[in-house]
Amino acid sequence: MIRRWIGAAMFGLLCGLLAWQVALANFPTVLMRLAVGRIASQGGAINAFVHAPLVTAKSRAIVRPSPDLLYSSCPYDVSSAPLLIDAVPVDAPYWSLSIFDAQTNAVFVRNNQGGLAPLKVAVIGPGQAAPAGYRSVPVKGARGVALIRILIDRGAPITAIDAARRATRCRLAG
Repeated sequence: MIRRWIGAAMFGLLCGLLAWQVALANFPTVLMRLAVGRIASQGGAINAFVHAPLVTAKSRAIVRPSPDLLYSSCPYDVSSAPLLIDAVPVDAPYWSLSIFDAQTNAVFVRNNQGGLAPLKVAVIGPGQAAPAGYRSVPVKGARGVALIRILIDRGAPITAIDAARRATRCRLAG
């Protein structure tokens, strides 16, 4: 009788481990799919930057945003063509461009610590190539998010910083 229970317990443990592995493998992709959809619904577009307003206590699009940062995000889909990002770093205490793939991996990060030179980045899917003049950033999966964060002084006017961040563009090649 104990052997029967040991066999059933081992089978249950094996099923639990298998379910755990399936959940771990799929959770990042599902999470990014939800994030891309939510960001795109806020701005009404995919493959275009959405420039979020200043953070308030009610701002909760995906996670708790920092009230000291301005956010711009470009939900992308590179299934048909590469995504071209023409980034213009902002002269602020801190500026960064991060690109996340379909599994929530940060595949590219640049900030203004290295200077304010414009960046030309091509987010490419399998079998795609970056156009001349663009740095190639390969991603796993077709969908993800490019995110810009700018540290601001909430006591100072942000009009110039807001205008400068809107110079950054993302669009599909072609």
